Amino acid sequence: MAQAWQGKLEKLDNFRWKIPQSYKPGMKVPGLIYANESLLPGIINDKASEQVANVSFLPGIVKYSLAMPDIHLGYGFPIGGVAATDPVNNGVIAPGGIGYDINCGVRLVRSDLILDDLKPRLETLVNALFNNIPSGVGSSGDIKASAKEEEDIFSKGAMWAIKKGYGVKEDLEFTEDKGSMEGADPSKVSVRAYERGKDQSGTLGSGNHFLEIQVIDEIYDGEKADIFGLFKGQITMMIHSGSRGLGYQICDDYVKSMAGCLNKYNINVPDRQLVCAPLDSGEGRAYLSAMKCAANYAWTNRQCLMHLARNVFEKVFNKSWNSLGLNLVYDVAHNIAKMEKHKVDGKERLLCVHRKGATRAFPPGHPDLPELYKKAGQPVIIPGDMGTFSYVLAGAEGSMQETFGSTCHGAGRCLSRSGAVKVCAGRNIDKELFNKSGIIVRAKTRTTLVEEAPEAYKDVSEVVNVVHGAGLSTKVARMRPLGVIKG
Repeated sequence: MAQAWQGKLEKLDNFRWKIPQSYKPGMKVPGLIYANESLLPGIINDKASEQVANVSFLPGIVKYSLAMPDIHLGYGFPIGGVAATDPVNNGVIAPGGIGYDINCGVRLVRSDLILDDLKPRLETLVNALFNNIPSGVGSSGDIKASAKEEEDIFSKGAMWAIKKGYGVKEDLEFTEDKGSMEGADPSKVSVRAYERGKDQSGTLGSGNHFLEIQVIDEIYDGEKADIFGLFKGQITMMIHSGSRGLGYQICDDYVKSMAGCLNKYNINVPDRQLVCAPLDSGEGRAYLSAMKCAANYAWTNRQCLMHLARNVFEKVFNKSWNSLGLNLVYDVAHNIAKMEKHKVDGKERLLCVHRKGATRAFPPGHPDLPELYKKAGQPVIIPGDMGTFSYVLAGAEGSMQETFGSTCHGAGRCLSRSGAVKVCAGRNIDKELFNKSGIIVRAKTRTTLVEEAPEAYKDVSEVVNVVHGAGLSTKVARMRPLGVIKG
């Protein structure tokens, strides 16, 4: 486990803080934390800073061990951590650099509705979403897949859902990687993981996962907002979920099976949670193949969730989802590893980019973007806590120069779940949110609401201002919550 932070950070500018390579013997690169003066004390008091230093021990790591302003303690890597390793120089793949909820991510759906259209039906809509979208620990849904179909989900991703009628092909165009990573191998997934993934497509899950109805209350960049199809007063929907029990089990399986790789490949790391294997090893290739199965499962899950939500809107408004303009803006992954081309020391190299609690933020003109977004850059979707704002940003050139095309993924916790329970014990969070802000919240358990109380999270506006100020991504629009579904 990481120790409490005992070092000093070197201030580079108002948004960048360096952990020098001399902090610990064995660090292969410096650490770089993106933060402002306001966020920094919380970061220093968290063990996550030590994890940033620990990640720099990974074989083949290049440039920096990076941390976004939403950084907090995670397993091995901090949540909010980014690291790229070079397969040509003994680079490794580390399950802790992706996390247990593989391809936990978020998608944003716009609409043609405005606040006046929604107000008379808001409570009805929220209740209908809560009643029709499975949520909570271990929840299963009506969207069933046979063993053969589950293999298809692992291999084909969201295309499986489209072929089943759970959406349209245009949805894939606005999903990262078009909802499917090539190279997924179902044979690398354990029987236990198969079992845990069965019947969980189209389920929200628990913890910080949610479905939120929002209204855009601020536009920062009108040109980019127009390209994304966003306008002030517009009703939007955000869906946050991942690979459920399947992804957790795959991570757990490979963390255990890779334990012997540290000795086998003479890898020295200061934390056993940083178990890893060379990218070109049998163990490394097997994990990547299984991880891709979970990633494809997660994109399928969010596609199915959007389909279920569209159906609810149709019933509540007595109109087709098409006529309501419920179109996908974009879907981004938060916990994933990708083989991507990036420039290092002026030369283009193929790197394995670990993003754990971090979002891809490709700039205008990047070849992997949908044609519609080439001029604006990639939509970056940053949820806040359920009592404050969420943001849409656009990827910027600074991300390619500094962070391997990455930015923050959310507000980031400042209290653990157990810490939030202590601070918020005995409170009715749903009533507080309704009385204070008119936000309607529905959850399976009161424990979830306490664990996810607004006080448990950093100020998302501060986090977003850091990545905006640092040039990693640029603010486009802000949304405030109207109704929230939690597990």
